[in-house]
Amino acid sequence: MHAAPEFLLIGAVALVGVLHTIVPDHWGPIALLARQEQWPQQRVIRTAFGAGMGHVLSTLIIGLVMWYAGVEVAHHYGALVARISSLGLILFGGWMSIAAWRELSAAAHPATGSSVTHEHLTGRTRATTLVLVLGSSPMIEGLPAFFAAGRYGSWLIGVMALVFAASTIVTYVVMCVYSTRGLRQFRFRAIERYGEVLSGGFIMLLGFVFLIWPLT
Repeated sequence: MHAAPEFLLIGAVALVGVLHTIVPDHWGPIALLARQEQWPQQRVIRTAFGAGMGHVLSTLIIGLVMWYAGVEVAHHYGALVARISSLGLILFGGWMSIAAWRELSAAAHPATGSSVTHEHLTGRTRATTLVLVLGSSPMIEGLPAFFAAGRYGSWLIGVMALVFAASTIVTYVVMCVYSTRGLRQFRFRAIERYGEVLSGGFIMLLGFVFLIWPLT
């Protein structure tokens, strides 16, 4: 019974990590890109892990800012970073759609030589960019639990950070893997040709939605 507050705080950050990460602006762009480019499952897992790790680190960094600069400044900073992340999704989706459209337009005159290498580098660049965009958005709502844990000692904060990281990253990976599998069950042959253009457009739409209605 004496340890009940500590267990409640640990449970709180675990729950926040899960509930925040299941919002579609986190796993949706990865699932769309993975489905469109036919990523193997290991690559989906690596990308989701990287995005989840970035999410955890950005949250803990905002926590340090809040600790030293004050709650109001940190909340403002966290909201600003979340908006920048949404803008990043919009720019990424727009870039993806425009590049795909230009590729389709040039299909009648295919390039020779290094086309396979170029495509490989483009795919890696997209995955890396998406990890950086998604991982940069902090999870502000989990921070009050960390400050409440301050009275119980640094050991509890350390345990909570590990639990928070595990719940966030595991949820990221699970949502990305299973949503990608689900998307692969559907074949829209009439519009497959424009799938990359449409995927980029949908990622843009997610960015706009979470820019207008932020959930971080």
